[in-house]
Amino acid sequence: GCAAALAAARRGLRVIMTESTDWIGGQLTSQAVPPDENAWIETVGGTARYQSLRTALRDWYRANAPLTARARANPRLNPGNGWVSRLCVEPRVALAALEGLLAPHVAAGRVRVLLEHEAIRADVDRDRVLAVTVRDARSGRELGLTAPYFADATDLGDLLPMTRTEYAVGVDARAQTGEPHAGDSAQPDNVQGFTMSFAIEHRPGESHVIDRPNEYAFWRDLVLDPPSGPRLISLDDTASRRLGFDPVARTGYWSYRRIIDPDQFAPGTYAGDVTIVNWAQNDYTLGSLCDVDALVAARHVARAKQQSLSLLYWLQTAAPRPDGGMGWPGLRLRPDIMGTTDGLTKSPYVREGRRIRAEVTIREQDVTLESRMRLTGASAEAARATVYDDSVGIGHYSMDLHRTTRGGIGSYGDTLPFQIPLGALLPERVVNLLPAAKNIGVTHLTNGCYRLHPIEWNVGEVVGTLASFAVHRKVAPRAVRANALLRDEFQRALQSDGVRIAWPENPPK
Repeated sequence: GCAAALAAARRGLRVIMTESTDWIGGQLTSQAVPPDENAWIETVGGTARYQSLRTALRDWYRANAPLTARARANPRLNPGNGWVSRLCVEPRVALAALEGLLAPHVAAGRVRVLLEHEAIRADVDRDRVLAVTVRDARSGRELGLTAPYFADATDLGDLLPMTRTEYAVGVDARAQTGEPHAGDSAQPDNVQGFTMSFAIEHRPGESHVIDRPNEYAFWRDLVLDPPSGPRLISLDDTASRRLGFDPVARTGYWSYRRIIDPDQFAPGTYAGDVTIVNWAQNDYTLGSLCDVDALVAARHVARAKQQSLSLLYWLQTAAPRPDGGMGWPGLRLRPDIMGTTDGLTKSPYVREGRRIRAEVTIREQDVTLESRMRLTGASAEAARATVYDDSVGIGHYSMDLHRTTRGGIGSYGDTLPFQIPLGALLPERVVNLLPAAKNIGVTHLTNGCYRLHPIEWNVGEVVGTLASFAVHRKVAPRAVRANALLRDEFQRALQSDGVRIAWPENPPK
């Protein structure tokens, strides 16, 4: 959403951006997810504007934090030294960086940000969205927004059912997508779990044990793969056994999503590490947030909070320690890091929501190494992802699918560096609603590799630029793709803004 607003404002449009919480930024801020990125993100693996955001994050620490001389001199500073990403930062720093990028446009009146506003209904005339009504969560006041174009950057694709835009959700049928690993039938209620993450630090010799959560016994004893599977809240799954968790030695999952490493700062700046707990153990899979009653969704979020707090309580009191003891009572919840009173994120980290029925749907056979080798006969070294004439960006990530709401155990498959086709950003029918997040034309499977931070940013940036291009050229977005001359002009406009639309050979890391 921020990327779309910035791109549209830079190209002369006035933008209203709504946000359901009091923090803009989504995954980076209100969901506290350090950026999942590709191996080439420091060089050619993202748009120039996304890389500018990453620079702004590092510059914030250089300008405001007492870094050590070594950390300050490191051009690839990673403040948390987490190993999930090359850039693990505090959510508030990400918020400051995004607000800084938007500030000139806000001051000039090109962008208006409405915090704690949520879309509640839309006015539609045949294939066109006329208006979207949003409600202020603080006052209850409703506001009607009219515009030539609307961009849906919500995690669940909230505007799609409101605007009667055709969409898919959940597992696809193999007969529909042709994907080797699709389902035998469509399963709209079968989506990846969401997570209510939390931040903790460790204070040896102190006790910060929280009150025992009401649902602790349920979550402590839950086995998702009976009869022989491990308990959900345990360190007995394969990854945990391999990696471990030790806040004293500062290893394993403790350092996985670490956002503060005190060794990077002047002595005494921080009492210790701060890490984000966003693991398989607190992925909530007992229900979907898509296409359910608001009260049902609220109950799922409440239960997901109980799950996360139960995980914390177990870590504090019952987790087996390497020294033979049980639990780390010095684990301290950090609600100040999250900007909440309960210490959990402001909003769920949603991996999968609704996705448009698009002119182009990206399928497993377009991106996975296994499929491309089989389809093209190429070797692993020579295989390439599908090449799109209408490419508007690039990305790469493994096809990372978490456990689903109907018992799917998830998977992690190899993919090739891929492109983002413009056709995947164009609804089949509706002419002026554009997807600006993970709600593009992907399948349940390819959502697993297109849902990451730099790709969502790329999508948003393209959508903001496309809206401006369509307004100024007085053409529909669909015509930009259908007309080769317009398509080429649009791709050149993107490239002039630093959007890469093709991977170079042997890209540097």
